[in-house]
Amino acid sequence: MSRVYNFSAGPAALPLDVLQQIQDDIPDWQGTGMTVMECSHRSKEFVELAARAESDLRALLSVPDDYSVLFPQGGATLQMAMTPLNLAAPGDDVDYVVTGSWGKKAAGEAKKFCNAKVIADASDRNFTYIPDPSSWARSKKPAYLHYVPNETIAGVEFHFVPDSDVPLVADMSSTILSRPIDVSRFGAIYAGAQKNIGPAGITLVIVRKDLLDRARPNNPHLMTWKSYAESDSMTNTPPTFAWYVAGLVFQWLLKQGGVEAMATVNARKSGKLYAAIDSSGFYSNPVAEDCRSWMNVPFILADSELDGVFLSESTAAGLTNLKGHRSVGGMRASIYNAVSEQAVDALIDFMADFEKRHG
Repeated sequence: MSRVYNFSAGPAALPLDVLQQIQDDIPDWQGTGMTVMECSHRSKEFVELAARAESDLRALLSVPDDYSVLFPQGGATLQMAMTPLNLAAPGDDVDYVVTGSWGKKAAGEAKKFCNAKVIADASDRNFTYIPDPSSWARSKKPAYLHYVPNETIAGVEFHFVPDSDVPLVADMSSTILSRPIDVSRFGAIYAGAQKNIGPAGITLVIVRKDLLDRARPNNPHLMTWKSYAESDSMTNTPPTFAWYVAGLVFQWLLKQGGVEAMATVNARKSGKLYAAIDSSGFYSNPVAEDCRSWMNVPFILADSELDGVFLSESTAAGLTNLKGHRSVGGMRASIYNAVSEQAVDALIDFMADFEKRHG
């Protein structure tokens, strides 16, 4: 079997142990004589799978009992619309901190449903920093405050949780499960699966139970968090395969020592890569050092004419999906939980060799 080192921003690498378990489970999952994809979501076996996935996720993140854990479809982008529909009335003020493309997109969605105000905007420096919280122009009585802890495209990350007197909402798609978080600091957290959770098609939402009654009465059933909370996320037929894989990833994370152990490894991986970039005269990272991402590391070659050569040679060396986002250019290495330290070391070695030959 030949496996590449996959630095994709998403859909991203999955742990090899999980992939092998999936292979073992097909075509006969748990003695049912069928794959999990063919099994009824109402069956005893799948209901137990779903309950274990929630229990393991709660253990990993120490989710308090007064929070609901939901697994809807639609991805984080749908949650950008569901957030105002579930937490704000028409005309309510809501505050958005925009430090990258996803924060900007979330604010744009919210403006369709309420008075969304961008209280801090890092676009003046191409999303390479986080504006000082003391400068945020907060509304007097917003329904909630929204931010993106890690911006996948620009590689900007909050290494602190903003203070807030109103429910704090976070799109944690690119940072969830990479380290411990204090869930009690948040009103709601949402995350697309395809970074650190599992395959695309399922979403994680963690929401404080007392906020569930804020939903607008005319919301579509599938756009209402409370409907998922009341149905154990089986309001309609869920993405059973993605849920199954997410559960396997949660089990894998627990075996690794949980998010505390992952934080140690992730800090070491990103530290190595940034050190290699900073010590080079050939590569550079545009992000302010105090808000560099652990998960998504963009870097620029001194000569952009060599970008194509770098990508073709790195792919040939088994280092894939290093092309930066089209809005930023350059390169980007996404080093989520399933990307091993060995993969990062291989990338660093390749970068050093490429610089010797082309620098």
